[in-house]
Amino acid sequence: MSYSKGVNASAATLTKLRTGESRCPYSGMCVTCLDGCPGLCEIGKSAVRGKEVLYPQPFGKITSASEKDYPIDYSHFNIMGTAVGAHGIEPDPDKAIFPAVNLETRLGQNGDLVLDLPIVVAAMGSTNVAADNWDHLAAGVAIAGCGIAIGENVCAMDPNVEIKDGRVVHSPNLERRVKDFQNWSHGRGFVAVQANVEDTTLKVQEYAIEKLGVEAVELKWGQGAKDIGGEVKLNTLERALQLKSRGYIVLPDPTDPKVQEAYKAGAFAEFERHSRIGMVEYESFMARVEELRRCGARYVFLKTGAYRPADLARAVKYASDAKLDLLTVDGAGGGTGMSPWRMMNEWGIPTVYIQALLVKYLDRLAAKGAYVPPVAIAGGFTLEDHMFKGLAMGAPHIKAIGMARSALTAAMVGKNIGEAIKSGKIPAEYKKYGESLEQVFVFACELKNKLGAEAFAKLPVGAIGVYSYFERLAQGLRQFMCGARKFALSYITRDDIAALTKEAAEISGIRYIMDLDAEEVEQILG
Repeated sequence: MSYSKGVNASAATLTKLRTGESRCPYSGMCVTCLDGCPGLCEIGKSAVRGKEVLYPQPFGKITSASEKDYPIDYSHFNIMGTAVGAHGIEPDPDKAIFPAVNLETRLGQNGDLVLDLPIVVAAMGSTNVAADNWDHLAAGVAIAGCGIAIGENVCAMDPNVEIKDGRVVHSPNLERRVKDFQNWSHGRGFVAVQANVEDTTLKVQEYAIEKLGVEAVELKWGQGAKDIGGEVKLNTLERALQLKSRGYIVLPDPTDPKVQEAYKAGAFAEFERHSRIGMVEYESFMARVEELRRCGARYVFLKTGAYRPADLARAVKYASDAKLDLLTVDGAGGGTGMSPWRMMNEWGIPTVYIQALLVKYLDRLAAKGAYVPPVAIAGGFTLEDHMFKGLAMGAPHIKAIGMARSALTAAMVGKNIGEAIKSGKIPAEYKKYGESLEQVFVFACELKNKLGAEAFAKLPVGAIGVYSYFERLAQGLRQFMCGARKFALSYITRDDIAALTKEAAEISGIRYIMDLDAEEVEQILG
């Protein structure tokens, strides 16, 4: 069988086959390729539009994620409950109730960075879909007491950025993004500023620390969706020239007179801006961490992507030696704003596999008495059962679950339904609940009471969507934890889940369900 789905035709790239489901399983081509076909598959569209077909469409309006069906994922594990006892609370049926489950988690080398919920929204950078929804997303995350990172390239993509002597001195876009979180923060959670190669050259993180009051910064090695730098598209020659002058790779070269002539003639409508790949090296990494701390960074994070095992080992070792405050590991299959579609499907170590390796490496550090950094695992997590399984598989090292696409979806839907309420064009699915914000959004009244009517009136409505989504996750996670009799995150252990197949058990180190509790069963039965 093929684990890859949609080869040569996918809704992601707006391509399809003439013969429908009758396709060659390994090439993805129609079983018969007809002379005379307009060519709506990826091969055919590539013959006309070339490299444009590399990317999911429509650009700037979507997020996207892999549709590859990996051999082992989190569905191959089940959560184990018990009828005995309680951890973290008195074993009294009147006290051991699911609302009593504590979901607070602590990050930072001293455990002083507190989140109300174990959720970190992984970095949202310069893509249009992130920029257009950031205020809704950041406000919702702040109110929920969670963490969020501002992604790469925001400053240099800012049309009004001021750069002096090769250094950012003012960026309205970055300032707005930081304030979108800070204005709604109640002292829990964090907003971090991430940096790639170009951001580091422009001293973006120094600017954020010194001028914007940012306490947390994140070094970026990559993400689970791709193993190259970030990309965006530019629809004017002026914008392409501007970003070329700021040090980016822009294709085709906007400074070439022949390219300019072709663009003006309508031969193509968009330029591509690409970021450089970083070059990881121990001494320079450690020096950069110390440089940021001297600049005033209270917390320094690292995010790494789904690279080969040796690179994961480097991330773990470097994070330990530098005593980082958070290490985020992003598995393949997760989503992003813009990545090459086939790369998203066919590159990297999937989340379950990379987490299994991660646990082994962290356990080795712990066995040696080395510093073990707080870790967040990311890569396709969307619902409460995913969260529990991710926390359990990585116990006791995983302190938070990284999300991106799902939180952004909640922000976008919240924003869109809010606009529909204002315009009086509420979709039938939601109109049945009423016609006001307080009637349609189940948590709107709670937030209004929590924030006050005046502040609530200023709240970006998509933030209600994020808050509501997170509250759903929180209650669902509490229910799972109550059933497992674990009333705080620190009590979750690896045997709170079981592998449904022997292959899943072999890969993960999680016990096969038919072997679970074998010793205790013998003691009970005598």
